Amino acid sequence: MENNNNSHEYARKVMKDVSLQELRDRLAEFSRVSGWDQYHSPRNLLLALVGEVGELSEIFQWKGEVARGLPNWTSDDKEHLEEELSDVLLYLVQLADVCGLDLGQAALTKIVKNAQKYPINKPT
Repeated sequence: MENNNNSHEYARKVMKDVSLQELRDRLAEFSRVSGWDQYHSPRNLLLALVGEVGELSEIFQWKGEVARGLPNWTSDDKEHLEEELSDVLLYLVQLADVCGLDLGQAALTKIVKNAQKYPINKPT
């Protein structure tokens, strides 16, 4: 039997790109089936999101600067980071959904606004 770490790496390699819409739909279905809809107000989801951002911050709190790709991190450390990043993403997707916002479109619009606000000045 494969150990959990190898199974995790295999799952990552065979997984397809996932859309925000798919995440939203899966979260909404899980929330509905589990009866948690009643607790998923914008305020409650925002507070849960903030809590998860705190947990994410704790991972980096005493590490100092961290190199891209996390070359000095163990696989357990990386897995923990993945879990906390996922928690943040999932609450963010749910928050946008209960607020009736299209998070993907909002993000694309924000990228365009940022490009206009901070144009790239190439030397001539």
